[in-house]
Amino acid sequence: MAGGTWVSQNKKLPGVYINVKSQPAVQANVGDKGIVAIAKALSWGPLGEVQEITPGQDVTPVIGYGIGSDQAQFLREMMRGSDVTAGPTKIYLYRYAGTGGVKASATAGELTATALYEGTRGNDITIAVIADPDEEGYFDVQTIVDGAVAGTQHVSAVADLAANAWVEFSGSALSATAGTALTGGVDPTVAVADDAAFLTAIEPYRFDILAYDGETTTVIDAYVAFIKRLNESVGRKCQLVIGNFTGQNSKYVISVHNGVRLADGSVLTPQQTVWWVAGAEAGALYYQSLTYAQYPTAVAAYPKLTDDQAAAAIEAGQIAFIDDFGIVKICSDINSKTTVTPTEGAEFEKNRVMRVIMQLCNDTYEHFASYYIGKVDNNDTGRSLLRGWLVGYLNEMQANGGIQNFTAEDVEVLAGDSIDSVLINIAIQPVDSIEKIYMSVTVSVAVAAA
Repeated sequence: MAGGTWVSQNKKLPGVYINVKSQPAVQANVGDKGIVAIAKALSWGPLGEVQEITPGQDVTPVIGYGIGSDQAQFLREMMRGSDVTAGPTKIYLYRYAGTGGVKASATAGELTATALYEGTRGNDITIAVIADPDEEGYFDVQTIVDGAVAGTQHVSAVADLAANAWVEFSGSALSATAGTALTGGVDPTVAVADDAAFLTAIEPYRFDILAYDGETTTVIDAYVAFIKRLNESVGRKCQLVIGNFTGQNSKYVISVHNGVRLADGSVLTPQQTVWWVAGAEAGALYYQSLTYAQYPTAVAAYPKLTDDQAAAAIEAGQIAFIDDFGIVKICSDINSKTTVTPTEGAEFEKNRVMRVIMQLCNDTYEHFASYYIGKVDNNDTGRSLLRGWLVGYLNEMQANGGIQNFTAEDVEVLAGDSIDSVLINIAIQPVDSIEKIYMSVTVSVAVAAA
Protein backbone atom coordinates (compact mmCIF):
# COMPACT_ATOMS: atom_id res chain seq x y z
CA MET A 1 0.00 0.00 0.00
CA ALA A 2 1.28 3.41 -0.91
CA GLY A 3 1.69 6.19 1.64
CA GLY A 4 3.58 9.34 2.48
CA THR A 5 2.62 12.98 2.50
CA TRP A 6 0.50 14.96 0.09
CA VAL A 7 0.25 18.51 -1.27
CA SER A 8 -2.76 18.10 -3.58
CA GLN A 9 -5.21 15.24 -3.92
CA ASN A 10 -3.70 13.78 -7.09
CA LYS A 11 -2.25 10.42 -5.98
CA LYS A 12 -2.55 7.49 -8.43
CA LEU A 13 -2.02 4.57 -6.09
CA PRO A 14 -4.42 3.47 -3.39
CA GLY A 15 -3.06 4.20 0.07
CA VAL A 16 -3.10 6.51 3.07
CA TYR A 17 -1.34 9.85 2.72
CA ILE A 18 -0.87 11.77 5.95
CA ASN A 19 0.59 15.22 6.62
CA VAL A 20 1.71 15.97 10.14
CA LYS A 21 2.44 19.58 11.11
CA SER A 22 2.39 21.73 14.21
CA GLN A 23 -0.12 24.43 14.89
CA PRO A 24 1.68 27.80 14.60
CA ALA A 25 2.08 29.49 17.96
CA VAL A 26 0.22 32.59 16.85
CA GLN A 27 -0.72 33.87 20.27
CA ALA A 28 -2.29 37.25 20.82
CA ASN A 29 -0.04 38.25 23.70
CA VAL A 30 1.14 41.79 24.24
CA GLY A 31 4.93 41.85 23.89
CA ASP A 32 7.66 42.95 26.25
CA LYS A 33 9.24 46.40 26.45
CA GLY A 34 11.71 48.22 28.66
CA ILE A 35 14.92 48.89 26.71
CA VAL A 36 16.95 52.10 27.04
CA ALA A 37 19.81 53.19 24.78
CA ILE A 38 22.43 55.76 25.79
CA ALA A 39 25.92 56.87 24.74
CA LYS A 40 28.48 57.94 27.33
CA ALA A 41 32.02 59.27 27.51
CA LEU A 42 33.71 56.60 29.65
CA SER A 43 37.19 55.77 30.90
CA TRP A 44 36.98 52.05 30.15
CA GLY A 45 35.40 49.62 27.73
CA PRO A 46 35.42 48.91 24.01
CA LEU A 47 35.22 52.03 21.86
CA GLY A 48 32.37 52.59 19.45
CA GLU A 49 30.48 49.42 20.38
CA VAL A 50 27.01 48.79 21.78
CA GLN A 51 27.21 46.82 25.03
CA GLU A 52 24.19 45.14 26.61
CA ILE A 53 23.57 45.53 30.34
CA THR A 54 20.91 43.67 32.29
CA PRO A 55 19.98 45.11 35.71
CA GLY A 56 21.64 43.06 38.41
CA GLN A 57 24.69 42.01 36.42
CA ASP A 58 28.25 43.03 37.27
CA VAL A 59 28.91 46.15 35.20
CA THR A 60 32.66 46.21 35.92
CA PRO A 61 33.62 44.42 32.68
CA VAL A 62 31.59 46.97 30.73
CA ILE A 63 32.56 50.31 32.31
CA GLY A 64 35.55 49.35 34.47
CA TYR A 65 33.83 50.23 37.75
CA GLY A 66 31.33 48.52 40.06
CA ILE A 67 27.69 49.56 40.22
CA GLY A 68 28.25 51.39 43.51
CA SER A 69 30.91 53.72 42.09
CA ASP A 70 30.46 57.37 41.15
CA GLN A 71 31.20 56.45 37.54
CA ALA A 72 28.20 54.08 37.52
CA GLN A 73 25.71 56.59 38.93
CA PHE A 74 23.99 57.04 35.58
CA LEU A 75 23.30 53.30 35.49
CA ARG A 76 22.05 53.20 39.08
CA GLU A 77 19.62 56.03 38.47
CA MET A 78 18.46 54.51 35.23
CA MET A 79 17.71 51.16 36.90
CA ARG A 80 15.76 52.48 39.90
CA GLY A 81 12.24 52.53 38.51
CA SER A 82 9.54 54.34 40.47
CA ASP A 83 7.12 53.47 43.23
CA VAL A 84 4.56 52.34 40.64
CA THR A 85 6.65 51.08 37.72
CA ALA A 86 9.69 48.91 37.15
CA GLY A 87 12.98 50.10 35.73
CA PRO A 88 14.31 49.00 32.34
CA THR A 89 14.75 45.36 31.43
CA LYS A 90 17.86 46.10 29.41
CA ILE A 91 20.27 48.96 28.73
CA TYR A 92 22.22 49.41 25.51
CA LEU A 93 25.35 51.35 26.42
CA TYR A 94 27.65 52.81 23.78
CA ARG A 95 31.07 54.22 24.63
CA TYR A 96 32.00 57.15 22.42
CA ALA A 97 35.10 56.32 20.38
CA GLY A 98 36.42 59.87 20.40
CA THR A 99 39.98 60.69 19.41
CA GLY A 100 43.32 60.80 21.20
CA GLY A 101 42.60 58.02 23.68
CA VAL A 102 45.68 56.22 25.02
CA LYS A 103 46.03 52.86 26.75
CA ALA A 104 47.94 52.87 30.03
CA SER A 105 51.00 50.63 30.14
CA ALA A 106 53.91 49.60 32.37
CA THR A 107 57.20 47.79 31.92
CA ALA A 108 58.58 45.61 34.71
CA GLY A 109 61.96 44.29 33.71
CA GLU A 110 61.37 42.71 30.34
CA LEU A 111 57.61 42.30 30.83
CA THR A 112 55.18 44.88 29.44
CA ALA A 113 51.56 45.12 30.51
CA THR A 114 49.12 47.21 28.47
CA ALA A 115 45.59 48.11 29.50
CA LEU A 116 42.93 46.43 27.43
CA TYR A 117 41.20 49.73 26.64
CA GLU A 118 42.04 53.38 26.24
CA GLY A 119 41.29 55.65 29.17
CA THR A 120 42.32 56.82 32.60
CA ARG A 121 40.89 53.73 34.31
CA GLY A 122 43.97 51.90 33.11
CA ASN A 123 46.06 54.08 35.42
CA ASP A 124 44.45 52.31 38.41
CA ILE A 125 46.02 48.97 37.43
CA THR A 126 49.23 47.57 38.95
CA ILE A 127 51.17 44.48 37.88
CA ALA A 128 53.14 42.47 40.45
CA VAL A 129 55.45 39.58 39.58
CA ILE A 130 56.16 37.30 42.55
CA ALA A 131 58.71 34.49 42.38
CA ASP A 132 57.39 31.11 43.54
CA PRO A 133 59.60 30.03 46.47
CA ASP A 134 58.63 26.38 46.02
CA GLU A 135 58.93 26.06 42.25
CA GLU A 136 62.07 27.48 40.71
CA GLY A 137 61.56 29.44 37.50
CA TYR A 138 57.86 30.02 38.11
CA PHE A 139 56.14 33.29 38.98
CA ASP A 140 52.74 34.48 40.12
CA VAL A 141 51.79 37.42 37.89
CA GLN A 142 49.09 39.45 39.62
CA THR A 143 46.78 42.05 38.07
CA ILE A 144 45.80 44.48 40.82
CA VAL A 145 42.99 47.04 40.41
CA ASP A 146 42.34 49.63 43.12
CA GLY A 147 44.52 47.63 45.50
CA ALA A 148 42.59 44.38 45.05
CA VAL A 149 43.91 41.38 43.15
CA ALA A 150 41.74 40.95 40.06
CA GLY A 151 43.62 37.97 38.66
CA THR A 152 46.68 35.76 39.15
CA GLN A 153 48.52 33.61 36.62
CA HIS A 154 51.14 31.01 37.59
CA VAL A 155 53.61 30.84 34.70
CA SER A 156 57.28 30.42 33.86
CA ALA A 157 57.40 32.45 30.65
CA VAL A 158 55.80 35.55 29.18
CA ALA A 159 54.43 33.47 26.33
CA ASP A 160 52.28 31.59 28.84
CA LEU A 161 50.53 34.75 30.03
CA ALA A 162 47.03 35.25 28.66
CA ALA A 163 45.26 38.57 28.39
CA ASN A 164 42.64 39.03 31.11
CA ALA A 165 39.78 41.44 31.62
CA TRP A 166 42.21 44.27 32.36
CA VAL A 167 45.56 43.88 30.58
CA GLU A 168 47.43 42.07 27.86
CA PHE A 169 51.07 41.08 28.14
CA SER A 170 54.16 41.14 25.96
CA GLY A 171 57.91 40.91 26.48
CA SER A 172 60.72 38.38 26.61
CA ALA A 173 61.28 37.40 30.24
CA LEU A 174 59.87 37.45 33.77
CA SER A 175 61.57 38.85 36.84
CA ALA A 176 60.23 39.51 40.32
CA THR A 177 58.86 43.01 40.99
CA ALA A 178 57.02 44.37 44.00
CA GLY A 179 54.46 46.09 41.83
CA THR A 180 54.52 48.37 38.82
CA ALA A 181 51.66 50.78 38.17
CA LEU A 182 50.37 51.35 34.68
CA THR A 183 50.53 54.98 33.59
CA GLY A 184 49.78 57.16 30.59
CA GLY A 185 46.14 56.24 30.14
CA VAL A 186 44.15 59.06 28.51
CA ASP A 187 40.40 59.31 27.88
CA PRO A 188 39.36 59.94 24.28
CA THR A 189 38.14 63.43 23.41
CA VAL A 190 34.51 63.34 22.32
CA ALA A 191 33.11 65.51 19.52
CA VAL A 192 29.75 65.96 17.81
CA ALA A 193 30.75 63.39 15.19
CA ASP A 194 30.78 60.72 17.91
CA ASP A 195 27.06 61.16 18.50
CA ALA A 196 26.44 60.71 14.78
CA ALA A 197 28.45 57.47 14.98
CA PHE A 198 26.36 56.35 17.95
CA LEU A 199 23.08 56.93 16.14
CA THR A 200 24.36 54.89 13.21
CA ALA A 201 25.48 52.10 15.54
CA ILE A 202 22.25 51.98 17.57
CA GLU A 203 19.80 52.08 14.66
CA PRO A 204 19.75 48.30 14.05
CA TYR A 205 18.80 47.70 17.69
CA ARG A 206 15.24 47.77 18.99
CA PHE A 207 14.73 50.00 22.01
CA ASP A 208 11.88 51.89 23.68
CA ILE A 209 13.70 54.96 24.98
CA LEU A 210 16.75 56.80 23.65
CA ALA A 211 18.45 59.04 26.22
CA TYR A 212 20.71 62.04 25.69
CA ASP A 213 22.15 63.66 28.82
CA GLY A 214 24.09 66.47 27.13
CA GLU A 215 23.28 70.07 26.30
CA THR A 216 24.71 70.55 22.80
CA THR A 217 21.99 72.00 20.60
CA THR A 218 23.27 70.54 17.33
CA VAL A 219 23.43 67.08 18.91
CA ILE A 220 19.91 67.39 20.30
CA ASP A 221 18.67 68.39 16.85
CA ALA A 222 20.33 65.28 15.40
CA TYR A 223 18.75 63.03 18.04
CA VAL A 224 15.31 64.56 17.46
CA ALA A 225 15.58 64.07 13.70
CA PHE A 226 16.77 60.50 14.27
CA ILE A 227 13.91 59.55 16.58
CA LYS A 228 11.38 61.10 14.20
CA ARG A 229 12.80 59.13 11.27
CA LEU A 230 12.69 55.86 13.22
CA ASN A 231 9.02 56.43 14.03
CA GLU A 232 7.77 57.81 10.73
CA SER A 233 10.02 56.24 8.10
CA VAL A 234 11.44 53.05 9.59
CA GLY A 235 8.30 52.12 11.53
CA ARG A 236 9.94 51.56 14.92
CA LYS A 237 8.02 53.32 17.67
CA CYS A 238 10.17 54.81 20.44
CA GLN A 239 10.80 58.07 22.29
CA LEU A 240 13.73 60.33 23.13
CA VAL A 241 14.37 61.78 26.61
CA ILE A 242 16.42 65.00 26.87
CA GLY A 243 17.08 67.58 29.58
CA ASN A 244 15.34 70.99 29.69
CA PHE A 245 15.22 71.69 25.98
CA THR A 246 12.05 73.54 25.02
CA GLY A 247 10.34 74.03 21.69
CA GLN A 248 10.40 70.44 20.46
CA ASN A 249 6.61 70.05 20.11
CA SER A 250 6.90 66.32 19.41
CA LYS A 251 5.09 63.30 20.79
CA TYR A 252 8.34 61.40 20.30
CA VAL A 253 10.41 63.71 22.55
CA ILE A 254 10.24 63.93 26.36
CA SER A 255 11.95 66.95 27.93
CA VAL A 256 12.80 67.14 31.65
CA HIS A 257 12.39 70.64 33.11
CA ASN A 258 14.23 70.58 36.46
CA GLY A 259 16.53 68.45 38.57
CA VAL A 260 16.40 66.83 42.00
CA ARG A 261 18.36 66.70 45.23
CA LEU A 262 19.22 63.18 46.38
CA ALA A 263 19.27 61.81 49.90
CA ASP A 264 23.07 62.06 50.04
CA GLY A 265 22.87 65.82 49.40
CA SER A 266 24.06 65.72 45.81
CA VAL A 267 22.11 67.54 43.12
CA LEU A 268 21.24 66.15 39.71
CA THR A 269 20.71 68.60 36.87
CA PRO A 270 17.83 68.20 34.39
CA GLN A 271 20.33 66.51 32.05
CA GLN A 272 21.25 64.03 34.78
CA THR A 273 17.65 63.32 35.77
CA VAL A 274 17.28 62.16 32.17
CA TRP A 275 18.84 58.92 33.45
CA TRP A 276 16.01 58.16 35.85
CA VAL A 277 13.22 59.43 33.60
CA ALA A 278 14.52 57.37 30.66
CA GLY A 279 14.64 54.19 32.75
CA ALA A 280 11.24 54.78 34.33
CA GLU A 281 9.59 55.61 30.98
CA ALA A 282 11.08 52.47 29.42
CA GLY A 283 9.96 50.30 32.32
CA ALA A 284 6.41 51.66 32.46
CA LEU A 285 3.94 49.29 30.81
CA TYR A 286 1.33 50.45 28.34
CA TYR A 287 -1.36 50.57 31.03
CA GLN A 288 0.78 52.53 33.52
CA SER A 289 1.34 56.26 33.97
CA LEU A 290 4.23 58.10 35.59
CA THR A 291 2.05 61.00 36.67
CA TYR A 292 2.79 61.46 40.39
CA ALA A 293 5.30 58.60 40.21
CA GLN A 294 7.92 58.92 42.93
CA TYR A 295 11.66 59.34 42.32
CA PRO A 296 12.80 56.84 45.00
CA THR A 297 16.06 58.43 46.22
CA ALA A 298 15.17 62.09 45.70
CA VAL A 299 14.30 64.28 48.68
CA ALA A 300 13.56 67.57 46.92
CA ALA A 301 12.96 69.00 43.48
CA TYR A 302 15.79 71.29 42.42
CA PRO A 303 14.97 74.00 41.97
CA LYS A 304 11.67 73.80 43.77
CA LEU A 305 8.78 75.01 41.64
CA THR A 306 5.76 77.10 42.56
CA ASP A 307 2.40 75.94 41.24
CA ASP A 308 2.60 78.61 38.54
CA GLN A 309 6.10 77.48 37.51
CA ALA A 310 5.04 73.84 37.35
CA ALA A 311 2.00 74.81 35.27
CA ALA A 312 4.22 76.82 32.92
CA ALA A 313 6.56 73.84 32.48
CA ILE A 314 3.63 71.59 31.59
CA GLU A 315 2.28 74.22 29.21
CA ALA A 316 5.70 74.19 27.51
CA GLY A 317 5.58 70.39 27.17
CA GLN A 318 8.07 69.47 29.88
CA ILE A 319 8.11 66.92 32.66
CA ALA A 320 8.49 68.75 35.97
CA PHE A 321 9.52 67.41 39.36
CA ILE A 322 7.46 68.65 42.28
CA ASP A 323 7.54 68.18 46.06
CA ASP A 324 4.41 66.62 47.45
CA PHE A 325 4.18 65.73 51.15
CA GLY A 326 7.95 65.24 51.37
CA ILE A 327 8.08 63.09 48.24
CA VAL A 328 9.51 64.06 44.85
CA LYS A 329 7.13 63.20 42.03
CA ILE A 330 6.62 63.72 38.33
CA CYS A 331 3.89 66.33 38.04
CA SER A 332 2.46 65.01 34.78
CA ASP A 333 3.71 62.24 32.48
CA ILE A 334 3.75 64.22 29.25
CA ASN A 335 5.89 64.60 26.17
CA SER A 336 6.89 67.81 24.43
CA LYS A 337 3.90 67.95 22.06
CA THR A 338 2.04 71.22 22.63
CA THR A 339 0.12 71.76 19.40
CA VAL A 340 -3.24 70.10 18.85
CA THR A 341 -4.27 69.29 15.26
CA PRO A 342 -7.41 67.72 13.74
CA THR A 343 -5.57 64.39 13.41
CA GLU A 344 -3.61 64.55 16.70
CA GLY A 345 -5.56 65.74 19.72
CA ALA A 346 -4.36 66.55 23.21
CA GLU A 347 -4.34 62.86 24.11
CA PHE A 348 -1.10 62.46 22.13
CA GLU A 349 0.63 64.67 24.72
CA LYS A 350 0.27 61.91 27.31
CA ASN A 351 3.00 59.28 27.47
CA ARG A 352 0.62 56.60 28.71
CA VAL A 353 -1.43 57.03 25.54
CA MET A 354 1.76 56.99 23.48
CA ARG A 355 2.81 53.74 25.14
CA VAL A 356 -0.44 52.10 24.08
CA ILE A 357 0.05 53.26 20.50
CA MET A 358 3.73 52.31 20.37
CA GLN A 359 3.09 48.90 21.96
CA LEU A 360 0.37 48.16 19.40
CA CYS A 361 2.49 49.27 16.45
CA ASN A 362 5.67 47.48 17.55
CA ASP A 363 3.92 44.22 18.43
CA THR A 364 1.92 44.24 15.21
CA TYR A 365 5.04 44.86 13.16
CA GLU A 366 6.92 42.03 14.85
CA HIS A 367 4.05 39.55 14.77
CA PHE A 368 3.09 40.10 11.17
CA ALA A 369 6.74 39.94 10.07
CA SER A 370 7.17 36.64 11.92
CA TYR A 371 3.93 34.84 11.09
CA TYR A 372 2.05 36.45 8.21
CA ILE A 373 4.18 38.20 5.59
CA GLY A 374 4.99 35.68 2.89
CA LYS A 375 3.31 32.86 4.83
CA VAL A 376 -0.44 33.54 4.73
CA ASP A 377 -2.61 33.73 1.62
CA ASN A 378 -4.15 37.09 0.78
CA ASN A 379 -7.71 35.78 0.57
CA ASP A 380 -10.73 35.83 2.86
CA THR A 381 -9.31 33.02 4.99
CA GLY A 382 -5.91 34.64 5.37
CA ARG A 383 -7.34 38.05 6.16
CA SER A 384 -9.69 36.43 8.68
CA LEU A 385 -6.70 34.91 10.47
CA LEU A 386 -5.00 38.28 10.58
CA ARG A 387 -8.13 39.96 11.91
CA GLY A 388 -8.59 37.24 14.53
CA TRP A 389 -5.14 37.85 15.94
CA LEU A 390 -5.71 41.60 16.12
CA VAL A 391 -9.03 41.17 17.91
CA GLY A 392 -7.47 38.82 20.44
CA TYR A 393 -4.54 41.18 20.97
CA LEU A 394 -6.75 44.21 21.54
CA ASN A 395 -9.01 42.24 23.87
CA GLU A 396 -5.94 41.52 26.02
CA MET A 397 -5.02 45.20 25.99
CA GLN A 398 -8.55 46.03 27.12
CA ALA A 399 -8.46 43.39 29.86
CA ASN A 400 -5.29 45.00 31.24
CA GLY A 401 -6.78 48.50 31.19
CA GLY A 402 -4.82 49.84 28.23
CA ILE A 403 -7.86 50.57 26.07
CA GLN A 404 -11.62 50.70 26.65
CA ASN A 405 -14.93 50.29 24.81
CA PHE A 406 -13.32 47.96 22.26
CA THR A 407 -15.40 45.45 20.27
CA ALA A 408 -14.44 43.08 17.48
CA GLU A 409 -16.25 45.35 15.00
CA ASP A 410 -13.54 47.97 15.60
CA VAL A 411 -11.12 45.89 13.49
CA GLU A 412 -11.50 45.75 9.72
CA VAL A 413 -9.11 43.84 7.42
CA LEU A 414 -9.69 44.43 3.72
CA ALA A 415 -7.98 43.51 0.49
CA GLY A 416 -5.54 46.22 -0.58
CA ASP A 417 -5.11 47.88 -3.94
CA SER A 418 -2.58 45.28 -5.11
CA ILE A 419 -2.83 41.50 -5.10
CA ASP A 420 -0.31 41.18 -2.26
CA SER A 421 -1.52 43.92 0.07
CA VAL A 422 -4.12 44.31 2.78
CA LEU A 423 -5.67 47.37 4.40
CA ILE A 424 -6.32 47.32 8.15
CA ASN A 425 -8.58 49.81 9.93
CA ILE A 426 -8.52 49.81 13.74
CA ALA A 427 -10.38 52.06 16.14
CA ILE A 428 -9.13 52.15 19.74
CA GLN A 429 -9.75 54.35 22.76
CA PRO A 430 -6.69 54.41 25.05
CA VAL A 431 -7.28 54.72 28.78
CA ASP A 432 -5.55 57.54 30.67
CA SER A 433 -5.03 57.76 34.42
CA ILE A 434 -7.09 59.97 36.69
CA GLU A 435 -5.07 63.16 37.09
CA LYS A 436 -7.59 65.84 37.97
CA ILE A 437 -10.22 65.39 40.65
CA TYR A 438 -12.93 68.04 40.88
CA MET A 439 -15.06 67.77 43.98
CA SER A 440 -18.01 69.76 45.22
CA VAL A 441 -18.86 69.49 48.86
CA THR A 442 -22.23 70.65 50.12
CA VAL A 443 -22.43 71.41 53.80
CA SER A 444 -25.87 71.51 55.34
CA VAL A 445 -26.71 73.04 58.64
CA ALA A 446 -29.17 71.13 60.73
CA VAL A 447 -32.02 73.41 61.79
CA ALA A 448 -33.88 72.38 64.88
CA ALA A 449 -37.58 72.02 64.48
CA ALA A 450 -39.64 74.76 66.15
